[in-house]
Amino acid sequence: MREHLARRAADELQRGLGRRTFFRAAAGVAAAGAVTTTGAGAAAAAASAASTGAQHSSKGGRPGFHGTVLQPGRGPIPGDHYLPSEVDSVLWGYVPSVDAEPSLRMRSGQTVTIDAVSHEGILEDQGRDPVEFFAGQGVPRSRVLDDAVEIARYYDRTERDFDRDGPHVVTGPVFVEEARPGDVLKIETLRADLRVPYGVVSSRHGKGALPLTAGGPAAGITLDEVMPPAGADGRPTGDPESYGNVSVFTPVEKGHGVMGGGRVRFPLRPFMGMMGVAHQQGSGPTDDLLNSIPPTLGGGNIDIRHLGVGSTFYLPVRADGALFYVGDPHMAMGDGEVALTAMEGSLRGTFRLTVCRAGEGDAPSVAHHYPFAETAEHWIPIGLSDPDGAGGGEQNSDLDVAMRRAVVNALDFLEHDKGMERAVAYAYLSAAADFAISQVVDRTVGVHGLIRKADLGRS
Repeated sequence: MREHLARRAADELQRGLGRRTFFRAAAGVAAAGAVTTTGAGAAAAAASAASTGAQHSSKGGRPGFHGTVLQPGRGPIPGDHYLPSEVDSVLWGYVPSVDAEPSLRMRSGQTVTIDAVSHEGILEDQGRDPVEFFAGQGVPRSRVLDDAVEIARYYDRTERDFDRDGPHVVTGPVFVEEARPGDVLKIETLRADLRVPYGVVSSRHGKGALPLTAGGPAAGITLDEVMPPAGADGRPTGDPESYGNVSVFTPVEKGHGVMGGGRVRFPLRPFMGMMGVAHQQGSGPTDDLLNSIPPTLGGGNIDIRHLGVGSTFYLPVRADGALFYVGDPHMAMGDGEVALTAMEGSLRGTFRLTVCRAGEGDAPSVAHHYPFAETAEHWIPIGLSDPDGAGGGEQNSDLDVAMRRAVVNALDFLEHDKGMERAVAYAYLSAAADFAISQVVDRTVGVHGLIRKADLGRS
């Protein structure tokens, strides 16, 4: 009876406040540590977050699914603020401009938990119905996210162009009160919890590392060298016209992704493929919608697999409030992301957002004009082939450009922040640092370096 009354009270409160206000209020209750009868929907889940958070967190244990589907407002919701992916707090295929209306406001140094929704299972070439798509893989309705269903239905009634718009569901933006242009937003990923026990890896032919174009595959690679003609289930069809989207459903078992009927197992490494702040591309009007695919100086679809729990990502602020957003949640990804997508799957991420002022030394100097990252083991300089997002011109996808910029940013960091002579720094990078391809699939391609902190005395 107490559980029934609590659930009824939560439902009445939600109807009275509206969904977004209700979830924010519930998150505030969680932050205050209030105790409520369990099983009462979003309010109970939020209230119990402080005591149950560890059961889902990938921090301090192996990443994986821990038994509860994290529907909006349910399960552990740690942190000072909570932002669900409701239709009025997401953009599908675009990132916020510098004039975007905030979905949430917070203070520097506070934490925010954000429910990120994967685009896989709701895209046009998958039927735009996640319930039906995942039912085909044996997933019951109770394990399909309600917010994914709502987003697919809402956008089904509005204009959306599969070939023009980006695929990503982008949640935000979050306005950080103290942030001003010239600052750096420091983004610490505290948690990355799997919301569902499955992901999808999709190869859309014509994209990825082996694109098929009207003139044939690049680099003289023939059609047969890419892969045999396949249907949506990835199985060969023998039909040379049956190229299209191949989506490989990937269940999660004991902290691993499973493919090929269990013959292939690989460890999960959850992280947000997209973490960004508002950045004006080129010289167009500030209220232009900015496509979600190419990463920019504001971060965005950066796709660096090291940016999981325990990492710190630094981004130059170009708008009041920074206007932070996330999207493109990944359960696992290899460097390069060669088939087009990672193991895409919805995550609940918790982040600490801190404003760093110029001249105060709280962020690497490079980060005041270019994305930069670090983990407990590495400093991570970054290079992009076209960091201004083409600026209205042709997209530059030259990996040489990205590589050179990553090396220059590494040299600047070692010289200006670590006091190393530039010529010595160049020699050190050649002898000891690793440079890897972040991704080759986002129009603007990326390279990142890994500089061991231990080599520099962890200073």
